[in-house]
Amino acid sequence: MTKAYNKFFISGEWVEPSGRSTLDVINPATEEAFATISMGTADDVDAASKAARAAFPAWSQSTIEERKAVISNIIAGMKARGDEIATAISNEMGAPMGLAKTAQLGSGMGHFANILGILDSYEFEEVRGSTKIVKEAAGVCGFITPWNWPLNQIACKVAPAIAAGCTIVLKPSEIAPLSAYLLAEIIAESGLPAGVFNLVNGDGPTVGAAISSHPEIDVVSFTGSTRAGQEVAKAAADGIKRVMQELGGKSANIILDDADLSKSVSGGVIGCFGNSGQSCNAPTRMLVPKAKMAEAIEIAKVAAAKASVGDPSDEKTRLGPVVSELQFNKITALIEKGIAEGAELIVGGSGRPEGIDKGYFIQPTVFANVTNDMTIAREEVFGPVLTILGYEDDEDAVRIANDTEYGLSGYVSGEPAHAEKIARQIRTGMVHINGAGPDFSSPFGGYKKSGNGREWGLEGFEEFLETKAMLGAA
Repeated sequence: MTKAYNKFFISGEWVEPSGRSTLDVINPATEEAFATISMGTADDVDAASKAARAAFPAWSQSTIEERKAVISNIIAGMKARGDEIATAISNEMGAPMGLAKTAQLGSGMGHFANILGILDSYEFEEVRGSTKIVKEAAGVCGFITPWNWPLNQIACKVAPAIAAGCTIVLKPSEIAPLSAYLLAEIIAESGLPAGVFNLVNGDGPTVGAAISSHPEIDVVSFTGSTRAGQEVAKAAADGIKRVMQELGGKSANIILDDADLSKSVSGGVIGCFGNSGQSCNAPTRMLVPKAKMAEAIEIAKVAAAKASVGDPSDEKTRLGPVVSELQFNKITALIEKGIAEGAELIVGGSGRPEGIDKGYFIQPTVFANVTNDMTIAREEVFGPVLTILGYEDDEDAVRIANDTEYGLSGYVSGEPAHAEKIARQIRTGMVHINGAGPDFSSPFGGYKKSGNGREWGLEGFEEFLETKAMLGAA
């Protein structure tokens, strides 16, 4: 039996949508619908945007203590309903329960917790001569978020926006909307004034486009594909809106000649396959010295064999399914394209893993002796597919790493000083050195077609602030 999530949260109330269209939410492990949502219209976005505009004057003048109290209540609510949220994430996008409880839920809570620390020390005013420089809320924000890290990508926008004094209209992914619905229920009980946070479900061409172009929305923050990001930017252009975008990636993982090859290759395989490869910053292009290619292949084979694929509810499962039939078909086609273009298939291939006949499960796949002109080295696969490329020397490695339209993340392993030297030459918004993990206090975002603006940490918070010079006020 499917459960209906058919209302939107607008102006502090759960309201009926303006239209009657609904969408099934599919569990990618079973290929069966387990919930339905209502699909919003431009009229729903209009109602939510006007509610956010009406709430803005009061909330933008709220005290820091009022904002911290709300955020603390949200964290408490997420903690109390953590198992429920994790289950929703696992069901809607296929994350194994272990990953859903730790990384997926944990990252969402982490962004709210981090913003409390920023509010404790942030200086919203400073004096320069006779002028007072004031940082204040940027306005009404429209958020369009993806399915791959559904709670994380909502939290890293909503938390700093609330903290900055902004008001919000959120459109979560229609593919993975339930964790957002649960968060909205928590926010509804947090003490946040009516209209500060609003949620409208729907698709990108309808609700996303309406958010991007709505005259009452001042700031648009979008996470998703580069193609969709271009459409968001075009729709927002007439309104001269501030637009932040976190888009695609094809991150290079440079393993230097002085790196621990076994540790670096194994870690790179695990990193690429995490979240079933559905992370925009995944290390999908592994660069190894050509002289060590054969050794790297053998290490990658062993590491890939440990990536057990199966039922997301099984504690032993490392990789769940990919999110949808559309993604399954796209990834399968790219794997077949890699084979056709002459890449050496080391592990995996097209088709479901052995013993699995249902669900959108992809075999963990490793290609070696890939060249950077091959399709699998240039296009974002967004599945558990790793390409291993050889390089001649440091200069060649940097050239290959930067030879991409993307610039989200990068990875370098080697002797620390050597690794940092190479990291400085990589044209990406982030570089992980020697296996360093994510840091909620550091900025997340990219160069080139990976987007603009930053999320996470202080820089992510300041994206939601405007700067006012009050001359003669000091």
